[in-house]
Amino acid sequence: MILVTGATGNIGRTLLEELHLAGAASVRGLTRDATRASFPGSIEAVEGDLAHADSLKAALEGARSLFLLSGMGADAEILAAARQAGVAHVVLVSSITVQTHPHLPAASENAAVERLLKDSGMAWTVLRPTQFASNAMWWAQTIREQGVVRAPYADIGLPTIHPADIAAVARAALTEPGHQGQTYALTGPTCITARQQVAALAAASGREIAFLEISREEAHGPMASFMGDETADAVLDLLGGDVNDELQKVRDTVPRVTGSPARSFQQWATEHSAAFH
Repeated sequence: MILVTGATGNIGRTLLEELHLAGAASVRGLTRDATRASFPGSIEAVEGDLAHADSLKAALEGARSLFLLSGMGADAEILAAARQAGVAHVVLVSSITVQTHPHLPAASENAAVERLLKDSGMAWTVLRPTQFASNAMWWAQTIREQGVVRAPYADIGLPTIHPADIAAVARAALTEPGHQGQTYALTGPTCITARQQVAALAAASGREIAFLEISREEAHGPMASFMGDETADAVLDLLGGDVNDELQKVRDTVPRVTGSPARSFQQWATEHSAAFH
């Protein structure tokens, strides 16, 4: 039995599809409201809240593998509950910042969860993705309403990853041998700048989208209003204020693990073009 948390999110939803297509038997998807969930095939929807590990008891019963996103709930309690339930292997989604920017608070928190897992006695696989292509959804409202993107660090490229590739690596780790005890840094196939992302969105949606580069200070205020000052500063560092070779390095992990090329940002833009009309 495989339990997938975050089953309705960008990664979890695609992971369930991957597991279904791969013919994986006995899969559950965790959601807060099972009556509203629609999962492929015979995948079972089970209810639970990652913020309350005691709500996961029924979902974990009989599970031998667990897919878990770090920082989505009470990680220490979740791992303890998984161990007590007899889970043998956990695939954890952490962050590439653990190795590229370990001084950032969120990176330290992710590193702490990784240590908890490795010390738990359960087998583990750690996934460390870079910036998600789906972060472009931050621009969707202003594109729809104004036809413009305002962003800093216009020409600094990052190897943005399609969330479906994270799901593909997770599927391999959950269903194939050889992945336990491995830490995988995950990136897209090439670096792409914010300006190039906007051009890709314009091409995919068939509309003109203006790009206006703004300063870090101009970007900080709106970001801090919904994510807080500290997180806004950290995100701006990662977008361009404090990049390094390790953050910008393109890695071959996705094709090496899955046997398929990593998906481009352009593919993500095409798949989600309706959101920008």
